[in-house]
Amino acid sequence: MACTQTLAGIVRDCLSNMGGVAAVYLANHADVASLTESNGVISEINMASSAVFKKYEFARNTASLTSNYAINAENGTRYVESDLVMVFNRMDTAKRLEITALAQGELVAVVVDNNGSRWYLGHDAPLVLNAGDGQTGTARADRNGYSVTLHDESLEMPMPFTGGVPV
Repeated sequence: MACTQTLAGIVRDCLSNMGGVAAVYLANHADVASLTESNGVISEINMASSAVFKKYEFARNTASLTSNYAINAENGTRYVESDLVMVFNRMDTAKRLEITALAQGELVAVVVDNNGSRWYLGHDAPLVLNAGDGQTGTARADRNGYSVTLHDESLEMPMPFTGGVPV
């Protein structure tokens, strides 16, 4: 049996483009009651009771979202692994405690990139913190702070989100 698809093509984009992440909103996976989704785009997130997303901010040019296909032809498996990396300057107690909570959580995220696009992570399974560190640096000009990586495994690339983030 052939695996054929209806292809539409991709035209060259002439718009300006900017890399990086501007902000991240995180919530507990269990607090998402439902999503309104149509044609591969999420337009609304409905939260359980009084649950909301919390905003995470960081210094400019220190966060990224990377998605890669994981394909095993022999096993017939295909999925996407996405890593959301956030860097928080200056080690302190409040950040340490928040990172500890992230490490114990099952999360969803709305990632706002520097083009103003929003991407939803945690659609098929919760995000989990799978890497992180805290460093004082060596020299006075080195960064003192934390870096965390939230990992997502999904059937597709991160989905566009067009609605308002429940904060």
